[in-house]
Amino acid sequence: MTKIGIIGTGMLGEAVGLHLLDSGFKVIVFNRTKDKVENLVKHGAITVDTPKDVAEKSELIITVVKDASAVSDVAFGEDGIIHGRHDGLTIADMSTINPNSAKKISQKFSDSGISFLEIPVMGGPTVAIDGKLIMMVSGKKQIYEKFKDVFDIIAEKVFFLGDSGTAHSIKLAMNLQLAMLALSISEGITLTRKAGFDPEIFLKILNSTYFKTGMSEKKAYKMIKDDFEPTFTLQNLKKDLDTINETANFFGANLSMAKQASQIYQNAIDSGFADIDYTGILAYLKQVNQ
Repeated sequence: MTKIGIIGTGMLGEAVGLHLLDSGFKVIVFNRTKDKVENLVKHGAITVDTPKDVAEKSELIITVVKDASAVSDVAFGEDGIIHGRHDGLTIADMSTINPNSAKKISQKFSDSGISFLEIPVMGGPTVAIDGKLIMMVSGKKQIYEKFKDVFDIIAEKVFFLGDSGTAHSIKLAMNLQLAMLALSISEGITLTRKAGFDPEIFLKILNSTYFKTGMSEKKAYKMIKDDFEPTFTLQNLKKDLDTINETANFFGANLSMAKQASQIYQNAIDSGFADIDYTGILAYLKQVNQ
């Protein structure tokens, strides 16, 4: 079976790695914070000291890191991936980054003789552990098809979208929905509480209508109980909102709501809510409405 490297074993990277191990793949892992690979190692992963070492031992490397700068660092920095390049090596980036940055990274890999795909996903670690992610792929189709069996194990639905930059553009548009839905539900809950009603009534009626969402049917019930155990942190969604607005400026799009959402999430971070789940924007609204 394909030897798979994972660089970046935070919540999502770890969940993807555990599912691949459970599916019988050999998995090689690297994370700058060493204790974040311990659970994967307990389940059979091989840990190495550098991204270069991952490259030397892998056919396919999945990068799941913070941003484009972090992708570039593990790819092209000292002891980076390119220093362990070999015939047939492919990098698949699962990070959420600016599509323009993705194109530049893709070209730099190509110049080094390494294939590159973008494979951002929707769903988070709670579904990644069971291979139920939704994946968007862009890059060379023949490279995608070479590793399609791996991607089909990671995700229950895979959309091949064409040239480099496309997948990350759609991923940013998707994460904008997360931010807006979390804000909308949070403000609906806040308004209901201020009116003196149990917010569960609001959710029950909302979920009886055309306007229900996965978030309103699942996460919202945790939200009204102040359960904000993170699967994707508020701080990370703010980072993605920054990337969304940066990308919008690059393409000449005026996204006024994205700008406002970014400011609200920044206010929440400044108030101490950075490390809870992104739906914890409700906790911030609860604080400002006391």
